[in-house]
Amino acid sequence: MSDETLAPKYDHKAVEAGRYQKWLDEDVFKPSGDPKAKPYSIVIPPPNVTGKLHMGHAWDTTLQDIVIRQKRMQGFDTLWLPGMDHAGIATQAKVEAKLRKEGISRYDLGREKFVQKVWEWKDEFAKTIHGQWAKMGLSLDYSRERFTLDKGLNEAVRKVFVELYKQGLIYRGEYIVNWDPQARTALSDIEVIHKDDKGAFYHVKYPFADGSGYIEIATTRPETMMGDTAVAVHPGDKRYKDMVGKELILPLANRKIPIIEDAYVDPDFGTGAVKITPAHDPNDFQVGNRHDLKRINTMNDDGTMNENAGKYNGMDRFEARKAMVADLDKEGLLLKVEPIVHSVGHSERTGVQVEARLSTQWFVKMKPLAEAAIKAQQESDKKVTFVPERFEHTYLQWMENIHDWVISRQLWWGHRIPAWYNKHTGETYVGMEAPKDIENWQQDPDVLDTWFSSALWPFSTMGWPNIDSPDYKRYYPTNTLVTGYDIIPFWVARMIFQGLHFTGERPFQYTLIHGLMRDEQGRKMSKSLGNGIDPMDVIEKYGADALRWFLITGNKPGQDTRFSYKQVEAAWNFINKIWNISRFVMMNLGDLDKPQQPDPSTFDLSDKWLFSQLNETIKQVTDLSERFEFGEMGRTLYNFTWNVFADWYVEMSKEVLYGDDEQAKAAKRVNLAYALDQILRLLHPVMPFVTEKLWLALPHTGKSIVTASYPVENTAFENADATSAMDAIIALIRGVRSIRKEAGAPLKTKVDIIVKLTDPALKPIFDQNFDFIDRFVNSKDFTVSTDVAEPKMAGSAVITGATIFVPLNELVDLDEEKAKLTKDAKKLEQEIARIDKKLNNQGFLSKAPEAVVAEQRTKRSDFADQLSSTQQRLEQLQQA
Repeated sequence: MSDETLAPKYDHKAVEAGRYQKWLDEDVFKPSGDPKAKPYSIVIPPPNVTGKLHMGHAWDTTLQDIVIRQKRMQGFDTLWLPGMDHAGIATQAKVEAKLRKEGISRYDLGREKFVQKVWEWKDEFAKTIHGQWAKMGLSLDYSRERFTLDKGLNEAVRKVFVELYKQGLIYRGEYIVNWDPQARTALSDIEVIHKDDKGAFYHVKYPFADGSGYIEIATTRPETMMGDTAVAVHPGDKRYKDMVGKELILPLANRKIPIIEDAYVDPDFGTGAVKITPAHDPNDFQVGNRHDLKRINTMNDDGTMNENAGKYNGMDRFEARKAMVADLDKEGLLLKVEPIVHSVGHSERTGVQVEARLSTQWFVKMKPLAEAAIKAQQESDKKVTFVPERFEHTYLQWMENIHDWVISRQLWWGHRIPAWYNKHTGETYVGMEAPKDIENWQQDPDVLDTWFSSALWPFSTMGWPNIDSPDYKRYYPTNTLVTGYDIIPFWVARMIFQGLHFTGERPFQYTLIHGLMRDEQGRKMSKSLGNGIDPMDVIEKYGADALRWFLITGNKPGQDTRFSYKQVEAAWNFINKIWNISRFVMMNLGDLDKPQQPDPSTFDLSDKWLFSQLNETIKQVTDLSERFEFGEMGRTLYNFTWNVFADWYVEMSKEVLYGDDEQAKAAKRVNLAYALDQILRLLHPVMPFVTEKLWLALPHTGKSIVTASYPVENTAFENADATSAMDAIIALIRGVRSIRKEAGAPLKTKVDIIVKLTDPALKPIFDQNFDFIDRFVNSKDFTVSTDVAEPKMAGSAVITGATIFVPLNELVDLDEEKAKLTKDAKKLEQEIARIDKKLNNQGFLSKAPEAVVAEQRTKRSDFADQLSSTQQRLEQLQQA
């Protein structure tokens, strides 16, 4: 046994203390660099630097760590590259909020000093994230860590922007965009969250210029009226046929606007006439283009009204709405206000209501990129395999319905757009470097959407655009990405089309999709509900191994999971069981100080069965891991570790360990140590801390279980006959235990056991292994025969190939037992009668929900079965 001893009690804090740093010091997480080994690489989904890791990220990283640790043990040349995302909007919003508390704004500091403040924020929170990764036990190669704003990635971002611009796939234009008035920046469609808000339809009179009446217009946004440039009706709408071409007076503005025809209008909705505001609605923008309408922007970038809003200039947009509605009412132009609840877009980052706003932005032309990515899914060497497969449909559906991607953000924190405008000619220059005569040029003040740089993550982190970079040549494309289904359009899709376009290869072969982590009530974790669970709090109480085990068990790929402290505690109990059986094994290893291979020629039945089961477990666990079925993998490991090894084999081993046969004891020690070693190796990818501690305490070779070889099947251990024989022995033991429990006879009480065989082949199995069997059943007399009389007064259990009888005469007081059974039978008859009364009541049947009626019928059936069994036992006792 190793000099490293185990404490009598499992203490996760003591087990984890200093272990992670020791791994880093030993460089066990770095790639082996073995040219003969097959490369396997993962790039970690980069957390942003705005704060603590959440449970979803803990889930991501746990699954990735399981994959990379297993592949490392299997001999692959593994690279797990860490990094962090600068998270433009989110990070800038956090720093600006901090500045507001100090009474200053970013404008007070200026761009350069503000960016410096954000870098300070980044450095602070990067340390926090490193500490959290360490607590999670993530086997990352920190020597390759990247940040989306570091020098190398900045070069990759500029290269991609310039190339796409030259290819005509990036363009600048004036379009309607989603606008965040708080962050003062454009947003892409997927950065907008739609929520149900209370609102209203405001029905307004738009008078004809000739004084002949009015058209009724209903709008939910009267604050945009000052930007109206037309009223549109459907070409086939007979109600307005004679009005097309006439002019209306725009209320509050006293400006003339025309009535036009456009197929966009739904004649069956509302009055069939809609106001057209090209600068404040994406559909109106398209209508305006078709009819050459003027675009009048009435809002500033902070959501206040501008000079085009007339007397409402300077008002907040919602205050302007109230003022305009009041003025419309005052002038007799407000017909009615109809309260409604409607879906309204909100900024994912700041939470404020988004405005559709005319703005000049940079866009990526998505159709060619999307079409190429969709086509690649039909080619086996370029296809990204989604696990579960159904999420490929989510990906393709988004790609098939994609819009051009607005990539410019009106922020200071991020990748500056590599575009310059000539101060004299207005010429636009896009390039990797600034123009030489820089004094004549002004760089675009905007930065790129964070997802633009994140989309390049799999290859930019490997050294691209230097295609001769050793890491790029060896580890790209990467093998596996793990992430939640909610990020497929944000990140997964963008990595795929950018990877295909710039490297000609898929960025990863597999993408494993998990669900969302919900609270115990099934609600999504959110700040507003205050129901988030900090993984660091869970680790503090139960340890990283328990959290990691919880995160893989009880769920399937792609499914949401409810967080449960009860299940985390169950994981802790399992680890405690592993600790306790490990201590028992190590305390009984005697002078065994080197790992040895078991010798099948020395095996008794329990050994043959154990190693046959170990073989099957290795096969199943390896196969399940390859298919990313980690929940089933965990269940298989749990069953073998607890049920096969701890509950049966260890207990059976005590007969040998506490015996006098030194040769058999020596063999048993080797078998116990080897089996435990294999269990720890199988468990290690999920439970890195406790398995390392226990493995180092066992006889071992090598400095860490991290780089120990992963278990493989051994054909010498295959033994179907041993499995069949042990199945029969376990069934016999369980049958006797069941009878004992029913009769109230504890194990310390010796009992007669009669086994009547229908399969004669079981006799030598039971006879030859009587010592093992007796340890679990404590027999007074043990009879096994094909020809034996069945005792009248006995408990019985039927197993495959035999019936077990345990005479009850000496175990129970017949009079007491009869009285008890009579009382039980009467109570069951009363329960049945009570339910029958309900089920015969037509009023109950007609009013009660179907599920309640079904429940009552199920209860009646259960009670009837119990009554029949009780009456049979009572009849047996009365005949005894």
